[in-house]
Amino acid sequence: MRPFNKEQQLQSKMAEIRRYLIRLGAGTADAEDIVQDTLYKALLYLEGIDERKFSAWLYKVAINAYYDMCRKHKRFQYMDEAAEQAASESEQPDSLLLRQEQKELIERVLGKLKPASRQLILLKYEMELSYKEISSLLGISEGTVKASLYRARQQFQQIYGGEEQ
Repeated sequence: MRPFNKEQQLQSKMAEIRRYLIRLGAGTADAEDIVQDTLYKALLYLEGIDERKFSAWLYKVAINAYYDMCRKHKRFQYMDEAAEQAASESEQPDSLLLRQEQKELIERVLGKLKPASRQLILLKYEMELSYKEISSLLGISEGTVKASLYRARQQFQQIYGGEEQ
């Protein structure tokens, strides 16, 4: 079994956290600033972080920084770089275009969710984290994660149903 190397894990997580912050609603520049701040804090406290909770610690610092930024700017905005990039591309095959339209619909629906609901859905279905991992990451009980995720899915389905028509 390889020894745990926090520096390697830290490096591999930064791009993942950046993508997650963008999906959560941060602009590209804001996500990069938050990742840089998270990296700085991780390097400061590297030796004091429990290796079993290292990834959760990184996400928690980044998410808290994002919410602090949102409170500071009193805004929650949702941007999708992939949708912007797809809009600039020309002449796509029909099946690719249909998939892109479906993706854009899902992105619009996610954009209309409350930030906490969007966060839970992204953690569960995009990041594929377990209830236990989400619970540890957010510092709430598994039961609260399950109940909140249920409500988030219901809200998503309600908005999605209205968007399709």
